[in-house]
Amino acid sequence: MSEKQKSFFDNEKRAITPREIKEHNEEQTLSSFAQLSAQSRGRVKQEEECKVRTLFERDTGRILYSLPFRRLRHKTQVFFSPQNDHVCTRMEHVLYVSYLAEVIGSALNLNTHLIRAIAMGHDLGHAPFGHSGETVLNELIGQHGAEFSFQHELHSLRVVDLLTDNNGKHGLNLSFEVRDGIASHCGEMYSEYLLRPDRNKTEIDLLNTKAGQTMPATLEACVVRLCDRISYVGRDIEDAARSNLMSFAELPANLRVTLGDNNSAIVNTLVQDVISSSWGQDAICLSPEIGAALKELTEINATRIYNATKVRRFEREARNIIEGLFEHFLKLSRTMPQDRYDENSQKFFEFYSQHPEFTASPVRKIVDYIAGMTDSYARRVFSAIYQV
Repeated sequence: MSEKQKSFFDNEKRAITPREIKEHNEEQTLSSFAQLSAQSRGRVKQEEECKVRTLFERDTGRILYSLPFRRLRHKTQVFFSPQNDHVCTRMEHVLYVSYLAEVIGSALNLNTHLIRAIAMGHDLGHAPFGHSGETVLNELIGQHGAEFSFQHELHSLRVVDLLTDNNGKHGLNLSFEVRDGIASHCGEMYSEYLLRPDRNKTEIDLLNTKAGQTMPATLEACVVRLCDRISYVGRDIEDAARSNLMSFAELPANLRVTLGDNNSAIVNTLVQDVISSSWGQDAICLSPEIGAALKELTEINATRIYNATKVRRFEREARNIIEGLFEHFLKLSRTMPQDRYDENSQKFFEFYSQHPEFTASPVRKIVDYIAGMTDSYARRVFSAIYQV
């Protein structure tokens, strides 16, 4: 124990809680760029602090025990409703992001408790059928003239702020830093490899976040944002190989030399480069050479995997299901509470009536309801509604 630590404990006349010990240790050991738990901007609604867990540890628990987190195991990453048990789901993707971000964060002496909370919650707002489902919902919103749009990262914030219950109350009431990291996590910009936190961000700025255009407020959130892409770029090729779409051997020779010729090698190259390039900086970045290589690899994936004919054919099925569900629930919203003649209608009515924003438009509530479905549940409800 250092002299500073001895002084801290000796000067305290009352019993020290485990949380306070952790907070003190963070102050002594973490980087000057790290977000200390004790210096969080806190929650929207004040709460009594836990005696054992730091603020960010507590946020992680709320996310892990939430229903939206459980549903991630049955939501699409790239390939819809996979029958192959080795194909990645949204749940596995979240775990990969958390693991890689924590490895980088610990090497840079950042707050890994904050990193874990952001990573575990970053995709809670994904619709069924992945980005395809997101696209269809956004189109339906536009067709019905609603004054909002659907982006999964912003919907993830809506999920943790409003749509998920915690001890009978709407919303998880997470800390500012975790909510900010969730809303600002978008890893879809292929050319982005330098992230500087916006440390002057306010609660108003957070609520006005524009998908993909707003930098996170903490370095920890920047790590998660970059790891969102690092975690999937090689893993998606593994899944594509199982579907005979693409293999690592088909990558250009220069990429295989620069990044590696398998997922493990690619991840190792990227993680080491982030650590060495970001050390001592208030930024998270890749070197120009590795950043350019990652961009090229991601663009190849987009052409060969995400826009492949086989994937596009599944997207048509996803579109049909989501459009069918939306049309059905929109009609139902006009006749409730009279029409509750089957189980699916009853469940929708219960969600509709218990929604925390009672004045929200029917379109808003329908989008919230469909976005919360897993791939398999959306299929089952669609079949129950439209079976002849």
